[in-house]
Amino acid sequence: MPLFWLSLAFMAGVLAAHQMPLEGIYWLAIGAGCFLLGLLALLLQRRSRRASQSFPEQTRYLLPLFLFSLCTFVLGAARFRDSLPDLTSPDQIAYYNDRNSEVRVTGIVSQPPHGREQNSLIKLQVDSLQPIDAEAGKAISGNLLVRLYRNNHIRYGDRLLVRGKLETPPEYEDFSYREYLAQQGVYSYMGQAAVQRLSTGGGNWLLRWIYTYKLHALETIYQLWPDPEASLLAGILLGDESGIPEDVDQAFRDTGTSHIIVISGFNITIISALLVALFSRIFGGGEFGVRRAAVVALLGIALYTILVGGDAAIVRAAIMGGLALLATLLGRRQVGLNTLAVVAAAMAAFNPLVLWNISFQLSFAATLGLVLYAEPLKDAFERIAARFVALERAQRWSPAVGEYLLFTLAAQVLVLPIIIYHFQRLSLSALLANPLILPIQPPLMMLGGLALLVGTIYFPLGQLLAWVAWPFVVYTIRVVELLARIPGGAVSLGQVRLLVVFIFYISLFSLTFFSDRYEKAKQWMRPGVLLTGLMLLGVLVWRTALAAPDGRLHMTLLDVGSGDGILIETPGGRSLLIDGGPSQRALSEALGRRLPLGKRQLDWLIVAATGEGQIGGVAATLDRFVLHNVLWAGPQQGSYPARQLQSYLAQAGTPTEEAAAGQVLDLGDGAKITILTVGQRGAVLLLSWENFRVLLPIGLDFELLTELSGLPELVDLTGLLLAESGYAPVNPGEWIKALNPQVILLSVEAGDRQGLPSQETLSAVEGYHLLRTDHNGWIQLTTDGEKLWVEVERD
Repeated sequence: MPLFWLSLAFMAGVLAAHQMPLEGIYWLAIGAGCFLLGLLALLLQRRSRRASQSFPEQTRYLLPLFLFSLCTFVLGAARFRDSLPDLTSPDQIAYYNDRNSEVRVTGIVSQPPHGREQNSLIKLQVDSLQPIDAEAGKAISGNLLVRLYRNNHIRYGDRLLVRGKLETPPEYEDFSYREYLAQQGVYSYMGQAAVQRLSTGGGNWLLRWIYTYKLHALETIYQLWPDPEASLLAGILLGDESGIPEDVDQAFRDTGTSHIIVISGFNITIISALLVALFSRIFGGGEFGVRRAAVVALLGIALYTILVGGDAAIVRAAIMGGLALLATLLGRRQVGLNTLAVVAAAMAAFNPLVLWNISFQLSFAATLGLVLYAEPLKDAFERIAARFVALERAQRWSPAVGEYLLFTLAAQVLVLPIIIYHFQRLSLSALLANPLILPIQPPLMMLGGLALLVGTIYFPLGQLLAWVAWPFVVYTIRVVELLARIPGGAVSLGQVRLLVVFIFYISLFSLTFFSDRYEKAKQWMRPGVLLTGLMLLGVLVWRTALAAPDGRLHMTLLDVGSGDGILIETPGGRSLLIDGGPSQRALSEALGRRLPLGKRQLDWLIVAATGEGQIGGVAATLDRFVLHNVLWAGPQQGSYPARQLQSYLAQAGTPTEEAAAGQVLDLGDGAKITILTVGQRGAVLLLSWENFRVLLPIGLDFELLTELSGLPELVDLTGLLLAESGYAPVNPGEWIKALNPQVILLSVEAGDRQGLPSQETLSAVEGYHLLRTDHNGWIQLTTDGEKLWVEVERD
């Protein structure tokens, strides 16, 4: 299978070049050398053919294949480097990003505007740029994403003049908008723009006609059906999910059925497989019937692609979905694998960044799952069913079960790890939801599409057909909403490492392609499997034992950036979190590493302050853990993170208690947290157990600083957390000297944007034992009430 390995090598080269910033010319030079070595090796192999006839044919050509694969590897790397624009060139629009001055940019709208609730996003293919203070503009190239008010009546092909500030696309905590836009060739963003239409009618006339029809079709959908059925059909038929209500969209995500709404290779692959099975029976079965059914299904996919607009993402999904049909026509798994690999490599050659596109990954995985496992699963079902019923009856059942269940299972086997990695969520109800709603998707799409087509021409007849299609849409929504209400139907897993995904795929493919060799190795594998099982059991036992309560109090300052996240584990094994910091990703990882394997829960959350740096990442993280109680000591509605967290707690029904000065939270065995005082910014806490006392002035302000000065219990402290990541005005030297702590703790991000900690603060703590998260990582103080143990992640 040389094409298979050469294609994989090309894609591996693209991935390698992403990590190795080597110029394309050097990759090409390496590739040329590998190519010459491959030719030389092939020539030597042919000359020595007579002498090596005792060797298998495939072994004889391993060296040339390896060298040619290495050649395509470096070609893939060179293609990736060549595809990256030179953002340092004045001829590129991205060169002018982040200059904090307005510019005028002209260009052609290259795609239909993407509508949202309050605004529209427009992709502009630019041709000139003029600074506000310049008399003339200059010719440039590149793509620009512009955010405009929603009701602007901009269309594909319009020539626009936009005015605003050019920015680099932002990076969010759980989503890289910059990488997402880079996959589409967009490196500049204008968040607030004034727009003027200069002309209309530009662009490609065919695309302009398709996009105009799509807009008319979208308006027709909302006339033919009521909401939310109309919005769901707009997503399925036209790829426009902007109108789907949030609760309905969440229900589809929770049940693992979002692929029905989002037009992707997963959707098209499943539907095409069902269409082949349906029409093969109509055409009389057999090889001839399957081939004719596949042709009909390909035509259906082509028409569907045109209907939804025919942009690059949809065409890619259609190609990936059609590969499953090609594998069905050829009837050979090896040929299907070859074709899949070649087409994926061709798409990567056209746009190397496609390999990082989630839609591409899902499409590739779904198609590969059908190629590898659809037929084996059907054969396995027949063998198992034949044990209970006659073989003829099992074979009659097999097509229906394969169409409605096994095809879905075959695709989901390889799609599931990608979903878990990207979305950090596992839908346990997906295996039930998909078989219940997938069987009616072909009639839903055919009847809905037919009603839409007819409705755009003659509305009364289209309305009649829409009534026929309506029950299928209602059934889909109601079943999904019902299954979404099942407790525990969707499980948040937290961040999943890429290594885990690779291990899963390597193990699965090893079993798939080398299972026949395992039969010969069973005898020596059994001791290894037993030993591996015992080792895994031992790891789990030790992990559980080490996580058991040890009668000590543990306070861990988590490394969550410039903010405070403090995890307290009580002598009796309870877990408390104080704030959590600004980063959902950092907080989720920190808690995942510190909490016991079988106890993903928090007994208490103490909200000591409500700024972005204190609780910005908390609300998004709590969905991954079980939270029992909340003690709220900060302002109730003082910030957006506070409102977001309040909304989450209200929806989850988590008991919330408002803290007051002097309140004591009993941690057991004499350990306690005392709310010393509550101010406008939050609270000051004291964690104590016999001789152990740590002051946590998280919500400290100037008034509280004066109020706390001179308290007898705040002398000769065990530990002190510096307030506001070491901001000098709330960490005066006299205050620190009066407290006289044994250990001073500082939670701050490396390279803090505000320049924290302040130099005055660092000068004030000279001579003390200072531990800081930007240098030491997480910091843990452990005590039995008398002794203190200090542990850090990095010395």
